Amino acid sequence: MNISKIDLNLLIYLDVLLREKNVTRAASQLNITQPAMSNGLKRLRTLFNDPILVRTSDGMVPTERARALAPSIRKILLELEEALQGEEEFNELNSQRVFRIMASDYAASTLIPTLLKLLNKVAPNITIDIMTPSDVTFHDVEAGKIDMAINRFDELPQSFHQKAIWRDSFSCLLSADNPVVSKFNLNSYLASKHVWVSKTGFGVGVGMDPKDVQKLGWVDEALARLGKKRDIKVFTRNYHVAMQLALEDSLIATLPTRAAELHKNDTNFTIVKPPFDIPDIELKMIWSPLLHHDASHIWFRQLVIAAAKKSQENQQS
Repeated sequence: MNISKIDLNLLIYLDVLLREKNVTRAASQLNITQPAMSNGLKRLRTLFNDPILVRTSDGMVPTERARALAPSIRKILLELEEALQGEEEFNELNSQRVFRIMASDYAASTLIPTLLKLLNKVAPNITIDIMTPSDVTFHDVEAGKIDMAINRFDELPQSFHQKAIWRDSFSCLLSADNPVVSKFNLNSYLASKHVWVSKTGFGVGVGMDPKDVQKLGWVDEALARLGKKRDIKVFTRNYHVAMQLALEDSLIATLPTRAAELHKNDTNFTIVKPPFDIPDIELKMIWSPLLHHDASHIWFRQLVIAAAKKSQENQQS
């Protein structure tokens, strides 16, 4: 195969086709006509001497050769796009850029207010568009459609850049009228009703099963190591909902400390240390290699880290 005779657009077609597994959607993604995409698939089949996509009862399915090609093609295109990006100066004072951030409500409520204060001082015309984990996919981040994602991540694609923002412990948020406050220990904790809250990673959430400890997360895994289990009354994916539900005098919300301390000056709440050890969590920001050398993005990443440090100073004061 002579590389000088290969139309590089075909590699872009192949990348999108293997991701979408549908000619119509792939054409829409690249803003070309369906016949043009069909012709591209035909040329790909000739180029690789392989069907690439095969129609089955489950729709179009990539062949074994196509699945093997997919990661290499993605890597080549990312490196090519990164190499072609030209350097440019960035003037934050006059910039009207929109930075799109995927952030969980935990990250948004604990970090973004401080970030916004810094932005208003040094770059008053820049706008932040905050999106939820359900709004985006890993591919959106990888393609540079989202400037960064800020969350807790168990696994990440190797192509992503990442940086830790902070580590956080856990605290229990209760109504000041909750009777267990006066005698808060493991037994009273387990005898109480609880609010479960979590939403990490990307994509649409699924229903929770109280019996599936492995999917319940840090708090319940820590209890399971003790051979214990809490009584979860409410499942929610929103930290602010969990905190408001903690006002019920029969419920306990066990949350990352920075989230719980949003109510540290509210006399309606009490914040106490959990009566058992829970491993700390780590908040990270991740971004595409396509944006890694972009001047405005470098500046914004530095501002996010500065906001994290400022937020930590405020928490300790």
